Amino acid sequence: MEDKKLKLIIADVDQNIVVDTKEVFENDGKYEVVATCKDGNDLTKLISQKSPEVLIMDLALSGKDGFEVLEDIKNMNKDVTIVIHSEFALNGFINRAISLGAKYYCIKPMDLNLLKKRVDELIEEKNNPTPIINKEVIEKKDLKSLQIDKKITEIFITVGIPANIKGYQFLREAVKLAIASPTIINSITKKLYPSIAEKFDTSASKVERAIRHAIEVAWDRQKIENINNVFGIKVYNSNEKPTNGEFIALVADKMMLDYA
Repeated sequence: MEDKKLKLIIADVDQNIVVDTKEVFENDGKYEVVATCKDGNDLTKLISQKSPEVLIMDLALSGKDGFEVLEDIKNMNKDVTIVIHSEFALNGFINRAISLGAKYYCIKPMDLNLLKKRVDELIEEKNNPTPIINKEVIEKKDLKSLQIDKKITEIFITVGIPANIKGYQFLREAVKLAIASPTIINSITKKLYPSIAEKFDTSASKVERAIRHAIEVAWDRQKIENINNVFGIKVYNSNEKPTNGEFIALVADKMMLDYA
C-alpha cells in the first residue's frame, strides 16, 4: 500500500523560491504541495481548508504578515509543522516566530535540499516539542553582513517602509550593493537596477518603480522626523522626497560609517 503523502503549503512573495521549493519537496514523492500563495490572508484560509502537515513560509507576505498568520494558526489549533524561511536574521524575529509555534527558522538564501532534510528530521521527531533554530546557517553568515542586515531592517522600520511590499526587498538589495561597490550608485540605471532585476527575475523598470513606491510610502506616512533622526541631521522636510539614488546612497553611506 502506498504511503500517504504529507500535505505541504508554501508561502512566499518570491515565486522563484516557491517553484524551486515545490520541486525539491515533491521530487521524492513524500510530500504533496497542496497550495502555494504570497498573501497572508489567503494563507490563513488555505490552512483552514487544506489542513496541511507542513507549512514553509516567509515572514514578509502581502496582506497579513507572517506573525499574524502564526497567531491565526495558534488560534485555529492546527497541528502543522511550521518552518520559517526568511531574510530576517534579528533575534527578536526568530524568538517571536518560535514563541508563536514555528519549529524551524532558517535564513535566506538556504540550500533547499538542506531545508528538506531539516523538515524530514522534524517530521521524524514530531513528538519532540523543542524547536530547532538553524544556528549553523546563521553562524556561517559573515558577522558584519548580519550586522548590516540588522541595521538596514531597523532603518526601514523606523522610516516607515513596510516589509511586505516588493520595493522593500529591492531597496534592501540596492543598499547592500551600494555598500559592496559604492561606485555602482553612479550607474544606477545601467548597473544597479539590472543587477537587482536579475536576482529577482524581473525587469529593471519594475525594480525602479517598486523602489520609488517604497520611498513614497515612507514619506506618505509622515515619518520625516524619524528619517532625520536616523541620519542625525535634518536631511528632508515633508515637501521634499529624495530620488531613489539619493536615498540608497544616504543609507549606504550611514552603513559604511557605522561599520567602517
